[in-house]
Amino acid sequence: MSDAMKELEDFIKNWPDSPEKNKEIFIRLKDFLSAKSGMVFEYVPRDGLTYSLRAKHENQKNKPLFAMLDVIEDSPRWLSVCFYGELITDPDEAGDYVPEGLLGEDAICFDLEGFDEAAIKYVEDRLAEAYQSASKG
Repeated sequence: MSDAMKELEDFIKNWPDSPEKNKEIFIRLKDFLSAKSGMVFEYVPRDGLTYSLRAKHENQKNKPLFAMLDVIEDSPRWLSVCFYGELITDPDEAGDYVPEGLLGEDAICFDLEGFDEAAIKYVEDRLAEAYQSASKG
């Protein structure tokens, strides 16, 4: 396990449970991606601001990631899951369009502030879609 991924595991271990279950949502989304082949992860903590898990497919050549799972430091912590706009669809228009919002490129972000099975499933569907797009290079 890389130092960064050990740091992520330590972050998760030290993240207290909350009624919103945002820690559980983060773990569920991380595990959802971890189960896919060809995954590469990068953990980028910015203490006191965000803790980012960046997901990339090993076939990707033109982008450093296809999804970013941000834990936003707040009370309580909440999640923002962002994608490059061209890698996913948003048929329910549930996400926020963020010009230049992901590493300087247009993004669609989904905020998860508490456990909502339908919203989590919708984000999982976007993760699967972005994974498929990224796997093509």
